[in-house]
Amino acid sequence: MSFGPPPSPYTQSALAADRTRRRRRIRVLGGLAVVVAAAVGVGGWILSSAGDDRPAAAPRPSAAPQSPDDIRELTEKTPATPEGKLLVEYREGDLAKTVKGDPRYAPGTWATEKVLAKGMGNRIEGLTTAATGDEKAWTLKLDGPLCATSKHITADGRTAVVVQPVRSDSSEKSGVCDQVVFFDVNTGKKLWQVTMPSADRAFVTNTNLTMTKGVVAVAWGQGSVAYDMKNGKQLWNSTTVSACEDSGFAGGRALLVLEKCGRESSEPTYRVEKLEPRTGKPLWTYKVAGGVEDVFLPSSDPAVLAVAAGDTSVTDLITLDGTGRRLATVSMTGYEPKCGERDFGAGYFGKVEYCDGVVVGRDHLYVVSKETTELRQAANWIVAFDVRTGKAGRKLDARPSQPMAPLQMSGDDLLVFRRSYSTIEPSSVIRWNPATGKETPFLYFGLPDEDGGLADIERSDILVGQGRVYFAQRELTADEKHPKYPVTAVVGIGSAGAPD
Repeated sequence: MSFGPPPSPYTQSALAADRTRRRRRIRVLGGLAVVVAAAVGVGGWILSSAGDDRPAAAPRPSAAPQSPDDIRELTEKTPATPEGKLLVEYREGDLAKTVKGDPRYAPGTWATEKVLAKGMGNRIEGLTTAATGDEKAWTLKLDGPLCATSKHITADGRTAVVVQPVRSDSSEKSGVCDQVVFFDVNTGKKLWQVTMPSADRAFVTNTNLTMTKGVVAVAWGQGSVAYDMKNGKQLWNSTTVSACEDSGFAGGRALLVLEKCGRESSEPTYRVEKLEPRTGKPLWTYKVAGGVEDVFLPSSDPAVLAVAAGDTSVTDLITLDGTGRRLATVSMTGYEPKCGERDFGAGYFGKVEYCDGVVVGRDHLYVVSKETTELRQAANWIVAFDVRTGKAGRKLDARPSQPMAPLQMSGDDLLVFRRSYSTIEPSSVIRWNPATGKETPFLYFGLPDEDGGLADIERSDILVGQGRVYFAQRELTADEKHPKYPVTAVVGIGSAGAPD
């Protein structure tokens, strides 16, 4: 894959150390339901829940049905039984054909009721979720490697990627990422493909892609463009040289743009604007204080900024109201928001929206703490902070040696991944309600018996959809001892009580 300038920040020594750490084959345990059944029989801990006598918050009115162009928001139904069974196991082969030691990048994971789609180098694989095995539903071949993906998917199952077309090394556009592809996840059908205007400086290192209702938006630091989902028609673009340039977008319920001002300055400043998606017109502007090294946008509505003030790591979360005025600042001392820290590609494939240690709901921010090393203490914990006041609310403690990670919202509940290294107690996804403190089982399952990164939230996409849990690696490297063996790329787990 030709990344184009600027050059990768990796040094050869850093790459070697990183790859050595990762080169252990992943072997998925069979009999997932058996592991869980054994755990259920030991002390009955598996169905325990935490709570107290405080009254529950008043229920929200039922959400209106989503239109096809809305960005999908699911309220997950509790599976028929929490015992998990293997539904999908996809192994990627031919890794020995890559440059020795280099990974095959695999950005992008999307799930519908019928299909799990996974970006894989210069193609997207659609995997059937209805039966055990690696049965492919479809393969969408692309004109070149993936450059950027969106974590969003529409209510009817469509999403977008940016592709770097294959060109000769002598071409002036070698390494340029200027093709936007919009496709149907259920069928693998390419709905449209367009060329981004004036995108000669769009590379895998700086291209960011997002979606909001009816609109696909792309930014690459020196320009941005938005398209109509229905037909790929350009709605607006910003490619003029100015003091402030579009670094990236946050989509979902709304559209925010992160602008970096003073590109030539040694101390650039940042501002965030909410845009009218179909026109690109700013609705409000929030100026970030000086001295901030980096900014991320983990949520567009409510608007949340993650800022690295005087440091390269995120120091604070800032929440804004509907007019762009600051509501609260939450210190990240002792917490791990994990913004821009994905352990692959040195920040390639877009990073503005990605804070793997933060999940934002309508009323709360959920942030994971740093892990402890004490054997008898909770491995870490998750705290719910009030969006309006920034005050800490309830805390969900992990078990000793079983660290947790917040995954996504399910209505007013938070879905949490609990990683177990025990051969007796399985890993799990649980549902946690911050109003009552109630913890409800969702799925229990076995995991790979060797740490190859599949269950590491900084190295894999972990998502829940339609009552299933998916683990999908973002990069794949050939096994040192058996370079011709396929490597596990995706594992999907569903309820043992659900029909195939």
